[in-house]
Amino acid sequence: MTPTVSRLQITPIKGIGLNEVQQITLRSSGAIGDRRFFLIDERDRKVNGKTLGQLQRVTGRYSEDDGILSLKMPDGAVLRAPVEVDLSSPETPYGNFRTGRIVSGPWAEALSELCGRRLRLVMTASAVDRGTKGAVSLVSRGSLRRLSEQAQEQAQAQLDDVDGRRFRMLIEVDGVPAHAEDSWVGQEFSVGEASLRFEGHVGRCIVTTRDPDTGEVTLPTLDLLRSYRADLDTTEPLPFGVYGRVLSGGTVRVGDEISPEGPFRTP
Repeated sequence: MTPTVSRLQITPIKGIGLNEVQQITLRSSGAIGDRRFFLIDERDRKVNGKTLGQLQRVTGRYSEDDGILSLKMPDGAVLRAPVEVDLSSPETPYGNFRTGRIVSGPWAEALSELCGRRLRLVMTASAVDRGTKGAVSLVSRGSLRRLSEQAQEQAQAQLDDVDGRRFRMLIEVDGVPAHAEDSWVGQEFSVGEASLRFEGHVGRCIVTTRDPDTGEVTLPTLDLLRSYRADLDTTEPLPFGVYGRVLSGGTVRVGDEISPEGPFRTP
């Protein structure tokens, strides 16, 4: 079976709910419109769904063409307005590779009220984890099915498949065995119009335990991964999926085939 793209997911603000889309356009910083913003607290520390599960109850979209950011809150209210930043001020660093400018508008106040703490919204070139070397992320549906089997074996859940949204990956693929993507690190691939190189394995955190709709902790994903993937020789512990850089950009669509520069290596 030929490996193909089965799902694409983006979100304008790191930490809020994901949007399933039929196509994305990749550039070196990631998918256009994806993770262009992140949130900081009163101490200027980055925050996301690890500590604020309520954020996953919010969805949104950002248009690069007209600069409009739209958020849909859990009560159904929609906040839609042009993004305004003070371009005359220098970008502020917020740890590691992220810099950005504070955004004015209705979004931070609404998210602060939802989460019960003061938040501010920051616009950046890209808020993806690991910078340009992690501009794309990928997991296979075979891996999701394998994790579901592990959950059922340990009587942690009765479900057909673990919802891939828990892992917040840009690309899901079908047509390969469980965890075949582990061996793709170091390889170059073409998918749609883009060319990618996978650089490492995605180590997992507590955000994966949260239900992608409610933000509540409902599945012990870290314990499940630890039960059968703790001793692997991978770039990060408790791996599930891979991350990589965009060598050349372009459009990627659901249904596109994924072709390596050489033969697929499988575990």
